[in-house]
Amino acid sequence: MLTAENLNVFYHNIHAIRDVSFEVREGEIVSLIGANGAGKTTTLHTVSGLLRSVGGKITFCGEDITHAEPHKLIAKGLAQVPEGRHVFQQMTVMENLEMGAFWRGKVDAEEYERVFTYFPRLKERKNQVAGTLSGGEQQMLAMGRAILGAPKLLMLDEPSMGLSPILVDLVFDIIREFHKNGTTILLVEQNAGKALAISDRAYVLESGRVVLTGTGAELASSPEIKKAYLGG
Repeated sequence: MLTAENLNVFYHNIHAIRDVSFEVREGEIVSLIGANGAGKTTTLHTVSGLLRSVGGKITFCGEDITHAEPHKLIAKGLAQVPEGRHVFQQMTVMENLEMGAFWRGKVDAEEYERVFTYFPRLKERKNQVAGTLSGGEQQMLAMGRAILGAPKLLMLDEPSMGLSPILVDLVFDIIREFHKNGTTILLVEQNAGKALAISDRAYVLESGRVVLTGTGAELASSPEIKKAYLGG
């Protein structure tokens, strides 16, 4: 579904990601794991068109999207839930959800109800201003907003960041539900243990390079990964 080949991104004179290549097959959960500053978010932003690679190629569903504009990618079926949620603070929960579906025109009420089955708390607060929600509720809203775009591939950037352990478990349960219901997922996550537990495959980034790849189970049992990321 998604192939990235030899991506190189610079922030001024800093070479942020170096020859990064990876793929996501239809129906998979694929994770990018690594320490803070490893290049995970930069990689996602490059796929979604927010940053540009110097050379390399990105293909999505057989189409070259290397130079595609970010706002056009959602209509192609690619959605990103950004790190930090970035909900529209002054708009209500319902208005935020409607923004997720704006490119589709009229969306049936059943689709909003489907989001509310994932996130019952959002239904209770659908008329509440998003900026007054808790951090966990804002994360739910950002995920629900993305799902209303009907993505073929959902990219999640640090969905568990700043959440309590109970909410972290809830977020990962919901990711599993998204996947079970047919959404392919590319996950960027510092919580390597949680990410590997639900991943079909994963890539480990260090200093802007892919240094290791394997199935989620293989990496979770790797002594090197245990020592570096799992506290073992």
